[in-house]
Amino acid sequence: MMKSASARRTGQTGTKRHQAPGKHRRHGIWALRRWFGERWQLWLARRLPPGPKITLDHSRIFILPSGFGLLWLLLVLILYLFGTNYQNNLVIGLSILLFSLFNTCIIYSYRNLAGLTLASLPPPQVYAGDTLTFPIHLSSSHSSHELYLRFGANAAHRVPGVTREKVLARVTLAHPRRGLVHPGRLTLASNYPLGLCRAWSHVDLALHHLVFAAPRSQAPQLARRQDSDDKSLTQGKSTMGVNEFKGLKSYVIGESLKHVAWKQWAQGRGMLSKEFHQLQGVPLWLELGPLAPNGLEQRLSELAWQVDRLTADGQRFGLSLGQQRFGPGEGAAHRLLCQRAIALYPSDPQDSANAPGTGPGVTP
Repeated sequence: MMKSASARRTGQTGTKRHQAPGKHRRHGIWALRRWFGERWQLWLARRLPPGPKITLDHSRIFILPSGFGLLWLLLVLILYLFGTNYQNNLVIGLSILLFSLFNTCIIYSYRNLAGLTLASLPPPQVYAGDTLTFPIHLSSSHSSHELYLRFGANAAHRVPGVTREKVLARVTLAHPRRGLVHPGRLTLASNYPLGLCRAWSHVDLALHHLVFAAPRSQAPQLARRQDSDDKSLTQGKSTMGVNEFKGLKSYVIGESLKHVAWKQWAQGRGMLSKEFHQLQGVPLWLELGPLAPNGLEQRLSELAWQVDRLTADGQRFGLSLGQQRFGPGEGAAHRLLCQRAIALYPSDPQDSANAPGTGPGVTP
């Protein structure tokens, strides 16, 4: 019994000793790859600095043989060795012709990307879980063909051709979480003309985008408020009045000339009239509230949905996130301010636990 127990302990110890070198080896490989990756990014940052508009030149273009190009070179080498061994000038001439064709492809691959200009545009608003789309304008001093653009391991966007006229490319990026997104460097590649060489560049257009929290409806609580007969339902809503300036609208014949926006009319913007409104009751407040079993992310998603709902209803509301308070306000600008605050709210539960309120919802 004692010998068998000792043997089992010895076997287990030996197994752990065999497993330990493998773990250390994998950790060492991962650390080495990380070290090379950091050095590569630092070198790219020096050689290809970021900017909203970049024109490719010889210092920004890299060219290497493709897989098909390596097979082509192997064929050239075999033909050359075969021709010299059997003193066959025709085979030697064929190998030289194929090699010269490969060199010509290098020149055309470089020329296909040289002079190409990339300019970033503001991306559209997006919620967590949706596919981010970054619009990019492409133009070239000459014709460029068969371009592929992608971020990292995401799907590539194909551009058949680019001329002097600007071409809009929409490069996608999958990002399931809220917050500020930096997609990193954009890879622009092409195998033009024959696929023997791959020319590419890693450009940094200084792109960043804010991803809003995915809206999740909180129908039960809002439905009780909407279905009740309480007069507080009108709180935060606005009606036609003379108290506060709301905006400009098209002039309707018969309206008072006192409300005509003469300054805009003098600028050639046409006949516009000033629109005023007045609030009913006290503005509503959206509160984050304490921690709940549903989790912080679900509560922020509910707040994001409520912000969009109240904005669509034209109600005036404020937002309270922990120690931060926004509003009261209304309109598209106030919605963007609130959605930005929700998207950038820290994910640390300790920060959200201190937020005041009675729970996610609409409170007057």
